[in-house]
Amino acid sequence: MDTRNIGLRNIEVADTKICSIDGENGKLIYRGYDILDLANHSTYEETAYLLLFGELPNTEELNEFNKKLTESRMIPHSLIKNMKNKPVSAHPMDILQSSVLELADYDFNRSDEGKEANITRAISLIAKIPTIVAAWDRIRNKMETIEPLQDNSHAHNFIFMLKGEQPKHEVSKIFDISLILHAEHSFNASTFAAREIASTRASIYACVGGALGALSGELHGGANIQVMKMLLEIGDINNVEPWVKKRLASGGRVMGMGHAVYKTTDPRSEVLATLSRAISREKDTIWYDMTEKVEQITKQIMLESKKILIYPNVDLYSASLYYSLGIPVDLNTPLFAISRIAGWNAHIIEEKFAEAAPKPALYRPKAVYVGRYCGPMGCEYINIINRKPNKLLNNKQ
Repeated sequence: MDTRNIGLRNIEVADTKICSIDGENGKLIYRGYDILDLANHSTYEETAYLLLFGELPNTEELNEFNKKLTESRMIPHSLIKNMKNKPVSAHPMDILQSSVLELADYDFNRSDEGKEANITRAISLIAKIPTIVAAWDRIRNKMETIEPLQDNSHAHNFIFMLKGEQPKHEVSKIFDISLILHAEHSFNASTFAAREIASTRASIYACVGGALGALSGELHGGANIQVMKMLLEIGDINNVEPWVKKRLASGGRVMGMGHAVYKTTDPRSEVLATLSRAISREKDTIWYDMTEKVEQITKQIMLESKKILIYPNVDLYSASLYYSLGIPVDLNTPLFAISRIAGWNAHIIEEKFAEAAPKPALYRPKAVYVGRYCGPMGCEYINIINRKPNKLLNNKQ
């Protein structure tokens, strides 16, 4: 049996001061602060400041940070014009990724790769990504884009730009909490991608573009989309038990259940479940109840079969939460990016400007070659007219 580590699981690749995860006890820490304390007491803006600068801001510092964010919300008109030339069938994540990379063209201080210049870019990206996401959703639905507000919170402003109306305070607060919960999660796939690219000394735009590419996959940021597709397929709470039983009996996965790190309930999931229940009751939707039933039945089957018990992850209840808020399913992953950009930026800056030894080094993992072996001298090159048909291709046919 091959005992090599798969997917770099549990391999320590770098030091970080940004985030700590205790998977055994279900703890998530941002810069020393428990995620549950931040969700209960903080705001997304304050949390983003903490991630970028390492400390919670005082009133003056937070006001200045908020001012910089609101002043940076606008995106170039030519970028909006370019989005209007895209096919309306384009995926929101593809639009977001290409737009972030395009923002580099409008950075007229691009040659300055100092720390302060990159912090300025980080704040700008935190501010602009919600504007891009909201603008694209309106463009593809043949509606006029809405300019960002110059006041109100990050969460409030995004919902306003998306929906075209001022959201209720309760809705803004729920979305603000969800942004805090998704803002950072150590060396997950997208953050690792961002840091790996940063190790080459590429620009912050290239790093975030790579992170967006990693996030778009269904095993990462696209997972809550798969959860919502699952709920829509099930359709009714009475269908949950037979659906889950059939799924597990066939060896399939129940999306939103289980995590690569947490061996107990993901602490973010508990908060999101509370938020999903609250908005589901207010909107009178079935999605929270169905999600809860999926969790219960999955756990029950795992216990009865004496398999390792799996718990809900961050995607299970975020899917029903966003759907109950009336957000299109394919915007779930861009919403993730709206939040996680704070964590990505913190990691990119840490990777580029590490103050403690060892200094950043180009990421270069080792691979084990398991391909063709023709002997110590290698394979003999055969002229194309003498080559035999490709066996692998013929077998597929």
